[in-house]
Amino acid sequence: MPTVSVVVPAYNNAHFIAETLDSILAQTYTDIEVIVADHASTDDTRAIIERYAGDPRVATMTTEAGGGARRNWNRVSQAATGTYIKLVCGDDVLYPESIERQVRIMESDPTIALVASRRDIVDAHSVPFIKGRGLNRLTGRLPGSRAVRATVRAGTNVFGEPACTMIRRDILEAVGWWDDAHPYLIDETTYARVLLHGDFIGLPESLAGFRISDTQWSVRLMRQQAEQAASFHEWIHRERPDIVSGFDKTVGNLMALRMALLRRLAYVYLRNRMSRSAR
Repeated sequence: MPTVSVVVPAYNNAHFIAETLDSILAQTYTDIEVIVADHASTDDTRAIIERYAGDPRVATMTTEAGGGARRNWNRVSQAATGTYIKLVCGDDVLYPESIERQVRIMESDPTIALVASRRDIVDAHSVPFIKGRGLNRLTGRLPGSRAVRATVRAGTNVFGEPACTMIRRDILEAVGWWDDAHPYLIDETTYARVLLHGDFIGLPESLAGFRISDTQWSVRLMRQQAEQAASFHEWIHRERPDIVSGFDKTVGNLMALRMALLRRLAYVYLRNRMSRSAR
């Protein structure tokens, strides 16, 4: 069985999925399996994925419509057989040494539950325009509880999107897989659950590219994102007040509102770079 399972939940990613899969298959670390599932896409995503079916490293699947992101994220993750899971959405990219750097960390100590790196923000044409984004000051090794408190107080997902992270599969399974109680924070909520079972490592280099485009579900509904962040903060405070205090929760809620406004302004400013039709 492979050491690392790279799992790719795809939905209407026809413009980008080939670039995503190519970046995974070009990794310097080769002991991997790639599991990609199309979630009832209405574009050519499925047809493009099938072009990779002849590669022995790649397993292609389909996921029934409905169930939100959680259905497809769990579909590919539960099919994984590796010790570690790296989820890459169908429009993001991995840089060549991403898996090698992160698996080396995970293999060094079984008490590490999750490792994350910074990432570059790329536009619809794969051109980076913000480099080295993420983690704030969370580099090096930290107890998982301290990392959870930090993400709450920041009011945003400091760990980054799944392409930035690597998780122990057994811990992800133990916490009930991906948690969409707060759908816009499915990754951050799940990271918090995982980090209650082990330590965190933050790598300062950029190892992935996170794409913003006008097809992205996270671009819309900024107010709902802030509301769900407050709900997430309330949940972790209620469940683990020893980790997240009432003061932490209040600070995080205020920061979440601020971040929602900044995202709105950024997406308005970057509208042309988010569209493949814009030049």
